[in-house]
Amino acid sequence: MAARPAPAGNTTREDVLEREKARFGGIKFGSAFFGWLTATGTAVLFTAVLSAVGAAIGLGNDLSADQVADSAAENADTVSIVGAIVVAVVLFISYFCGGYVAGRMARFDGLKQGVAVWLWAIIVIVVLAVVGLIANTQSDFLGSVSGLPSIPINGASLTAGGIISGVIALVVTLVGAILGGLAGMRYHRRVDRAGLGR
Repeated sequence: MAARPAPAGNTTREDVLEREKARFGGIKFGSAFFGWLTATGTAVLFTAVLSAVGAAIGLGNDLSADQVADSAAENADTVSIVGAIVVAVVLFISYFCGGYVAGRMARFDGLKQGVAVWLWAIIVIVVLAVVGLIANTQSDFLGSVSGLPSIPINGASLTAGGIISGVIALVVTLVGAILGGLAGMRYHRRVDRAGLGR
């Protein structure tokens, strides 16, 4: 198989990438939408798997529902902390996957693609909040998006702990989506280095 000729003139890899980025760079909201779908689907799958594992552990110990509830009540602080960590890990991995898909599809500006994935999630939550207000109902907005780990948003939950949990969830998902977007874009830089032979 004959080798492909190198680009004509004194064109460098950086020149080629700059031209491509100028033409095809920027936020791609279509790619970000598919990234958001990936993040949502991943969160649903992880949540289902973790729920099944939790149920299996309870069944494996031959505990009744009352015994499980009593044990959880006795160790409420530990259960809350572990639950918060698990939710944070699920959200981070889910949005990392979503950012990766968006960054990989868009090829350029992985950081922006990750932010766009996160913005899609915010837009959907706001739309659902408005629909909920119009319908005059209280909703678990994140749960109604797609079965994400339950973080209820209503008047009763707007305590300091609820607000802090919400902020942590926003930060974790944003960081995960950005890192995923950068990782997805990095794949194309390796392809470019191989293709341009530099």
